[in-house]
Amino acid sequence: MTVAVVVDSAASLPAELIDQYRIVVVPMTLVIDGEPRSDSSVSLDELVGQLQTGRVTTSGPAPGDFATGIARARREADQVLVLTVSAEMSSTYATAVLASKLEGASVRVLDTRTAAGGEGLVALAAARRALAGAALDDVETTARMVMERVRLVATLDDLDHLARSGRVPNLARRATSALHVKPLFEFRDGTAHALAPAHGERAARRRIVERCLADRPAEGAAHLHVVALDAQATGRAQLLLDDVLAEVADADWFVGSFGPVMLVHVGPGVSGLAWWWEPL
Repeated sequence: MTVAVVVDSAASLPAELIDQYRIVVVPMTLVIDGEPRSDSSVSLDELVGQLQTGRVTTSGPAPGDFATGIARARREADQVLVLTVSAEMSSTYATAVLASKLEGASVRVLDTRTAAGGEGLVALAAARRALAGAALDDVETTARMVMERVRLVATLDDLDHLARSGRVPNLARRATSALHVKPLFEFRDGTAHALAPAHGERAARRRIVERCLADRPAEGAAHLHVVALDAQATGRAQLLLDDVLAEVADADWFVGSFGPVMLVHVGPGVSGLAWWWEPL
């Protein structure tokens, strides 16, 4: 039995990795002034403008979109593992479950409990296992193992969007604004959690890198899988990656974008790292 991996576009995977690992991507939806649009049809520059002047929300793919993605995957595989962005952020998981019921036991759906690069790293690990010929049970086990290990930490220009969405307390937003510091957040257990802010962009970058390095297992060798991301923060992802690779030269890495859906939730000027350490 062969296995294919399907993931929603919130996973922030570059096109070359999608092709290399034969991952099927189902687009998320942006609703701009009441008009639904595929997230792939909206540039980040356009989205930032809309966030300032219009009403923008996000929506998970329709059941039919997932059904189409599953059908594509089934053309090359007998079984399918569908991975979704955190159910706390989106209705995507519930929609994927609905679509999967038409396929029976040959399709399983897993809420990754993360987003953006964290979700992407889960998808890549599962896809690698699938391409190696693993059975569906083993591919799902790999995805769950990475879910437990993956971390996502980022810095923002401000906490306005997270506060308006209720994802961090408004008190935290006012405090970071008054103190002129760089807010930091960690995405864990399906939602964003504010961390102690940093005094300036360089300090924020160092804090993120230090958290990544400190996450290395205390015993035994381990290999780092890391993704550096930004959105409307040109060059910050590369700076983060450079700092990591200066400490861990043999890491498995890629640079990506937080993407439109994440930008709606956290706002522009965001950069960060997602990672997991694989014991050897």
